[in-house]
Amino acid sequence: MMQKERHKILAESVKRLLRRGATKSLQNIIKKTHAADLSLVFRDLSSDNRIQMLNLMKDPEQKGVLFSELEETVFLEIMEHMAVEEVVDVFENMAADDAAELLGYLDEDTADIILEKMNKEDSQEVEHLMSYGEDTAGSIMVPDFIALKEDMGARDVIEALQNEFLDVEMPFYVYVIDTYGKLVGVSSLRQLVVVHPEKPLKEFMTRDIVSVKTYTDREEVAQLVARYDYLAVPVVDDDNCLVGIVTVDDVIDIISEEATGDILKMAGVGEDYIETQTVLRGTRIRLPWLFTSFLGGLAAFFIIGNFEASLQQYAYLAAFIPVIMGMGGNIGTQSSTIVVRGIATGKIDTGDLFSVVGKELAIGVILGIVYGLFIGIVAKVRFNHEPLSLQLAFSVGLAVISSMSVAALVGSLVPMLFEKANIDPAVATGPFVTTSVDIVSVYCYFMIATILLGI
Repeated sequence: MMQKERHKILAESVKRLLRRGATKSLQNIIKKTHAADLSLVFRDLSSDNRIQMLNLMKDPEQKGVLFSELEETVFLEIMEHMAVEEVVDVFENMAADDAAELLGYLDEDTADIILEKMNKEDSQEVEHLMSYGEDTAGSIMVPDFIALKEDMGARDVIEALQNEFLDVEMPFYVYVIDTYGKLVGVSSLRQLVVVHPEKPLKEFMTRDIVSVKTYTDREEVAQLVARYDYLAVPVVDDDNCLVGIVTVDDVIDIISEEATGDILKMAGVGEDYIETQTVLRGTRIRLPWLFTSFLGGLAAFFIIGNFEASLQQYAYLAAFIPVIMGMGGNIGTQSSTIVVRGIATGKIDTGDLFSVVGKELAIGVILGIVYGLFIGIVAKVRFNHEPLSLQLAFSVGLAVISSMSVAALVGSLVPMLFEKANIDPAVATGPFVTTSVDIVSVYCYFMIATILLGI
């Protein structure tokens, strides 16, 4: 809460100073404020004010941090108003992984122009990272790391850290390599300073190393960091040669992005709706997702239409349609959400399909019996004066049990099957699950009612 209040005060102060044209005061704020905090202010500013603020920023490193924190649409908007030379200066003062990510937002021609004008060594690093797949460990790894030979003593290692590795972005660990550059061990900085100065790395390094390949999915990298509480994970090629590291700051971004993407897809609004700033784009993104619900509604309409005679004879059947569909839809969404998040966090594996689906189905049946009993009692009491009130109560109760059981089955089974087929399981929730459950629920309800009421 305090952070939100601080950001609000900062944003209001910047806007007020921009209106007054208080350049000196704005420059003082920029110097004293972290670029990550400035990025939050930028989101609330108009396009002209963003450019005005950017022109007051003189430190290219601060601009680089700002760019890496901005949303894609805001970054692209700012890029349109910057000279190529100014952009190159910023990119040369950025971490290579952040530069590679931002260049990926630009069109190919613009990215090529920037890379050509950058320092050769910097541009080669960035191009190397851009050559890897978008969602792989290689695309987010930092190519600057500390790697030393296993025969070096602790004193020599400390001297090397003080003299040769001053530019390493996040020196969390000392990675140990053999004469062929292959990763053989790792040592924390704490281990390094508590051992005897003459002791070689190979005698106190940790040999049980958790590493990832350059083509490992970045979500899997995030799961490893979360599981083992590492600050960085080494990235190796197929020959086990160390080529980079993925640091915890990037992992936090991955977890945030993946969680946001899953939630948005589960809600049926695409995966990047949070960046949408126009009504037209928002409509275009949501239109195809809602088409599933539209088709499901039509299917339910035709199913109900086939039982028109039943509704004419027993109009009170219609009163229970919303609760049956609602209970089924709710438990279906619950099951699918649990399974999707379990898959995303690595706590559920597709090999556990039968146990996971069986557990969710059992829960659905139990909850269905409980609420089926409740709604059956309500139906019996409310329509007690009707000649077939008992049959109605059983029809409604069994329909709720069927609806919730099928919903739990569909909600847990479909994401697992999607994952097996290498389709994002988050797509299985939202409109997909609720629509299919609605159709099944309505059909089961009227079939049970038709049998028990003798229609």
